[in-house]
Amino acid sequence: MENNRIIGRSYEQHILQNICEEKEARLVAVYGRRRVGKTYLVKNFFGEKFDFFFTGSFEASMQVQLTLFAGALKEYSGEARALPKDWFEAFEQLKSYLVTLNKERVVVFLDELPWMDTPRSNFLTAFSYFWNTWASMRDGMKLVVCGSATSWMLDKVVGDKGGLYGRSSRSIYIAPFNLYEVEKFLSERKGIIWNRYQILEAYMIFGGIPYYLDMLEKGLPFEQNIDNLFYRNGAPLRTEYEFLFRSLFKSSSIYRQVVETVAKKNKGLTLKEIKEELKLGDGGAISIVLDNLCKCDFIRKYSAYGKKEQGSLFQLTDLFCLYHQKFIGGKTGLDEHYWSNIKESARLAWAGYAFEQVCLHHISQIRGKLSIKGVMTNVCTWSLPKHTDKDGTVWPGAQIDLLLCRGDHVIDVCEMKYCQTLFTLTGDYEKRMRERNETFVHFTKTTDAIHTILITTYGLRENLYSGSIYSTVTMDDLFME
Repeated sequence: MENNRIIGRSYEQHILQNICEEKEARLVAVYGRRRVGKTYLVKNFFGEKFDFFFTGSFEASMQVQLTLFAGALKEYSGEARALPKDWFEAFEQLKSYLVTLNKERVVVFLDELPWMDTPRSNFLTAFSYFWNTWASMRDGMKLVVCGSATSWMLDKVVGDKGGLYGRSSRSIYIAPFNLYEVEKFLSERKGIIWNRYQILEAYMIFGGIPYYLDMLEKGLPFEQNIDNLFYRNGAPLRTEYEFLFRSLFKSSSIYRQVVETVAKKNKGLTLKEIKEELKLGDGGAISIVLDNLCKCDFIRKYSAYGKKEQGSLFQLTDLFCLYHQKFIGGKTGLDEHYWSNIKESARLAWAGYAFEQVCLHHISQIRGKLSIKGVMTNVCTWSLPKHTDKDGTVWPGAQIDLLLCRGDHVIDVCEMKYCQTLFTLTGDYEKRMRERNETFVHFTKTTDAIHTILITTYGLRENLYSGSIYSTVTMDDLFME
């Protein structure tokens, strides 16, 4: 049954409900970006009624973890046991307690599982042994594991090729909120009633991360909220960026370097360009870093139209990191009212790119507005440097940040524009769009129909040139469920 305290997550709750109703033992892996609400979902779905619950501690030694584990076991069982010397003994003690429970369903929740896996602790081996040799054969056993280190969860639990390979019954990915869910969260959970332009701006700063959104204070102006969270003395989110990487990756320095390198170019960088920027060789380590960053939702890998895998680009898409790079990282002595007093031009320059990322996070809503949800659609980009044909024809450089390549032989060329009012299409801009589309058709040799789609905040002002826009997607459309 869906829990009314949980905003969104209907599908995820449906999965959990089905698992609970099954007789067989189930191992469920819940993963997603840090602060996205994984623990909140599990705790509130089960009403915090666990037969055993334990959460790992960040950067704690194995001995500390085992001491805390023993304390949690004593709390649930009411029985003091000898301090376990290793994880094998710890899980044996957990087993001896669980066998005493005379229940049709037993729920065990282990949170922040990656933090328990300290060096040379053999945690994963012990955990696998516990599940494979005992827990997996107990009808009614529901073992839920959770972790913010997405790459660890995917490698070690969901896609493990060792002791847990093929053992997890179900994996549940927790995505950041979309705009619809953010609006609902702010109004229902926080009592904050903002217009959609303000909510959009909040999304461009925090992304759809509930933990950050929950820090917003009702009754304070939007700008003051941002100043309080990022710029005043002791601001709670001032150091969040550094903690994110330390808590997720053991070698956090290289991960930060890659993110900050990719952030330098809006359209992203190829693997080759990243290696050149960081002065790295041809080793495979950087590919692993990029793969992990993609798994943890910091960057995205996408293909350019008509290009193969080696032409793929890596682009920073985590909006919180994007904001930090632009307005916090590397800056010192920032005024405590920095956001309230920042120049409008600087804010708009950032907002233009951030809005593009918001659009990329809401492809489903864009497809819904265009009535193509049932049409197979590939999302890609395209660019071309200035080019001269053999016959001397000069083609200006062109770039398209969002193409929706549809199975019905239509390509939607999306123009994303962040505006504070209706967008006005001028004659010069209409000409540039037309020439860009012609360049795209000429060099790609596509025979698909080309539709120019405008995605903007308040819509398109009708004038002599507005008829060249096939369809308009507004901010309100992005708020669709």
